[in-house]
Amino acid sequence: MPARGKHRRQRIHPLTRGIVAAGAGGVALALPITGATGAHAVESAQVAQVAQFAKAGKVTVPDVRLITYKVVRGDTLFKIARKHHTKGGWKKLYKANRAVIGNDPAMIYPGLTLTLGTKKVQSSSSKAKATSKAPKAPKASTAPAKPAAPAAAPAAAKSYTNDLDGWIKEALDVMAKNGIPGTYDGIYRNIMRESSGNPQAINNWDSNAAAGTPSKGLLQVIDPTFAAYHVPGTANDPFDPVANIAAACNYAADRYGSIDNVNGPY
Repeated sequence: MPARGKHRRQRIHPLTRGIVAAGAGGVALALPITGATGAHAVESAQVAQVAQFAKAGKVTVPDVRLITYKVVRGDTLFKIARKHHTKGGWKKLYKANRAVIGNDPAMIYPGLTLTLGTKKVQSSSSKAKATSKAPKAPKASTAPAKPAAPAAAPAAAKSYTNDLDGWIKEALDVMAKNGIPGTYDGIYRNIMRESSGNPQAINNWDSNAAAGTPSKGLLQVIDPTFAAYHVPGTANDPFDPVANIAAACNYAADRYGSIDNVNGPY
């Protein structure tokens, strides 16, 4: 004789209640649903309510598109940031992509996809609103026109002292305009090691000198390197202190990420 109450089928209530979250473009809506038992009935209720909220204009889609770049052979973060005019330079580019690059900013490889930023894209609905609402013509003013304000006097050119402090500060301003990283302390430390602050210093005894290209200037740059990394707007002379600093920091940024990362012969 079978046991009483065993394998008894549970009663199914004819009505169910729940919550469905509907949203698009980062907006979520909690919608209560009520319907007959079964997946088909619940799905139908969800679809109907999402459509109703979308039609009412309560669901929005952001008009933003990601800008990406795929790394090719020979790329560095500094080169990519300069090519695409990234605000904040290579450091900001590294910070934004650290999750895919890792802890070493120099360890990028061909095929790696980096995010450069975002740009706004006008949606079709925005275009429709813009065309439907034509701007009203401004009303003619009867008040007498005010006299034009006198033109502001041009700002005085920034001046620098003709010494190591002034050369470094001027070079830093040039580097900032060209997206080249580096700090006062990093430049000063390397200058004192390389030339002791003498812009006319020249090395006539090492392997570069033996090859016919002695190291010159504050940061001991050889002529081929100076020519390859010369920064526009500075003198075309490796003994010029500002031009020498800017070219050396440009080279260090390409090779090591920044002059701040150089702690010995480079």
